[in-house]
Order: sequence, then C-alpha cells, then structure tokens
Amino acid sequence: MHPSSPDPFYLQITRRGKHKIFIGMAPGVGKTYKMLEEAHLLKQEGIDVVIGLLETHGRKETADKAVGLETIPRIAVGELRLLEMDTEGVLARSPQLVLIDELAHTNVPGSAREKRYQDVEIILNAGIDVYSTVNIQHLESLNDLVARITGIIVRERIPDRVLEAADQVVVVDVTPETLEQRLLEGKIYAPEKIQQSLSNFFQRRHLIALRELALREVADTVEYEANGLPLVGQVCNIHERVLVCISMYPNSVQLLRRGARLSNYMNAPLYAVFVDSSDRFLSKSESLHIETCEKLCKEFGGEFFRVRNSDVPGAIAEVAATHHITQIIIGESQQSRWKHLLRGSFTQRLMRLIHQQHIDLHIIATEK
Repeated sequence: MHPSSPDPFYLQITRRGKHKIFIGMAPGVGKTYKMLEEAHLLKQEGIDVVIGLLETHGRKETADKAVGLETIPRIAVGELRLLEMDTEGVLARSPQLVLIDELAHTNVPGSAREKRYQDVEIILNAGIDVYSTVNIQHLESLNDLVARITGIIVRERIPDRVLEAADQVVVVDVTPETLEQRLLEGKIYAPEKIQQSLSNFFQRRHLIALRELALREVADTVEYEANGLPLVGQVCNIHERVLVCISMYPNSVQLLRRGARLSNYMNAPLYAVFVDSSDRFLSKSESLHIETCEKLCKEFGGEFFRVRNSDVPGAIAEVAATHHITQIIIGESQQSRWKHLLRGSFTQRLMRLIHQQHIDLHIIATEK
C-alpha cells in the first residue's frame, strides 16, 4: 500500500445517520404531511432528499405534497411479487436524507428483513439521515394498554428502543374533534369505512386517551434527554412525582394515604422512603411497622426505598434529586424541644437542601 493511501479500515468508518420520528395518536393527524413539508424546506436549502417509502392511503393532499421530491422505486418481493421499499436501492442512491413512512410496518415474506424499522436501522448505520412516521399505538410497551383502551390488539409494533434511540421525536397533534372532522370529510379513509371507524377505533374517548399517551411519551423523552444534559444543579421535571417520608411514628400510614391521593390527583408516580438513622437493629414492632408501610406503598402502586444514613434530611434530599421528585410529604415534626434547639429544625434543614430543586414540601398535621 502506498504510504499516502488511507487505511481501508478507516474508510469503512462512517457516522450513524440522524433519525427523526414524527409520532401521532392515530392515522390522519398529519404525520406524513408534516414530514413532507419539512423535506421540501430542506430541499430548498440544498439538502439531497429522497422518498424511500411513502404511503398516501389515497389522500390527495398527501400525494400532492410529495410532488417535486425524488422517489426510490419499490421492488417486487416474494411469490406474490408484492411491492416493498428498496432498501438496497436507497443505500446505492445514498442521499443525505430519506423519508420512510409507517415505521412499524411488517415486510412481506421473502424480504431481507422482517420489519421496516430494521431496514431503517441499516440505512442509519450507512450514515444516511432518516425521517419516519409512526402512531403511538404501535409502541411495544403500550400494546396492552392500547388494547384495554380501544379493545383492539395492534399486531404491528416497534420496540421501545427504536423511539428511545431517535435523535428527535416530534408529536404531530390535533384535537379529537379535528380528527373526527377530517374522517367525516373523507380525508382519512374511503367513505364506506367512515362509520365503522367512528364506531370503533375513532371513538372520542379512544382518541382522547391515545392523544394523552402520545403527548406523555414525547414529554418523557424530552425530560429524559434534558436531565442528561451537563447542567449542574438543574433538572427538567415535566411530570409530577410524589415522595412520602416514612418515620417510626404511626402517622406514617396516614401520610402514605395522603400521598396516594395526591399522586392519583396529579396522575403522578408515588415513592416512599424510610431513612434508618439509628446505630441499633430495629425492634420487632418497628420492623413490622416499616414492613406495613412498604406493603401499603406497593398496594398503592408506589416504589419503596430503605436508606441507612445518620443524616435524614440529606438522605431524603438525595433520593428526591435522584428520582426527580416534585412533591415531598412529611409529617408535622414530633422532635423534642431539646433536639430542636441542639440540632435545628428537621423541616428547615430539609427545606434548605431541596430549595434549588424546586420541590414543593407538604407538612401534614396528623394525630400524635
């Protein structure tokens, strides 16, 4: 090899393409249209954009929006010669950006890969950026929940990791009323399917629940990414999270019930923490009390933590920071006056520690 020739090993190394997913609550919200709209803007800026796979479902507005964008022809696959995306054709064309509709699609038998998202991963690994679309009901972890909401089992699904690995997730949102109007106007399905759709998947209560799922999923992604940024002392808490502080006092059971009501009201996860500050083993009755609190917490669907630390406020503040708590519930202080004078108020010390975390502190008066 000539000394100035590049090493073939380095020639094989390429950056992974960027993946942007347009997600919605149901068919017809405008995911594909939004994807095409952005593609035209990028093309005007000189970006090499092609359509790898477009599903218009007969929607004229969507088909019209694709005019002016190069399309990679589909290929016939399998014994029935059904048309699928030409992944190898996309790789050979090697554009800067490729648009691929319906990420959860199952390829026809005889295809090189079973699922379309697997084709997308091949394209991304080749250094090509991808814009794709998917509906929230196709997410694997939500499959059972969507079935309970709509009574429909969604067969085509994508692993959660596909959404988690995306570089950007955009929710394309419309109100249930707008979506129903689009359906009635024939902009989503053919006229003969409209009434059946309104009676099944497109029921108003289904759309409301699916819309909340889509918005919440993207909010979770934004919060996770924001908290991963190197911002010292700052967190991004989009969702509420409730932490109940358990002590040896019997009123801990009352606090847990109060916390459970608050978490239900806020639609927030519930956590409970017991900080053991003593140097001795707990007595049988004390251990039973903590076990009762832990069992009750789990009955409420919460998560229970046991921490051994002589600094109780510090331990609580650490748990709160780790789990991005937004609401802390403690009982009214039952410290003796001497302890209060010698060590300061437990409540004041906790408030100082959580001040920068923007956490609300609830001090509940209970029976002594």
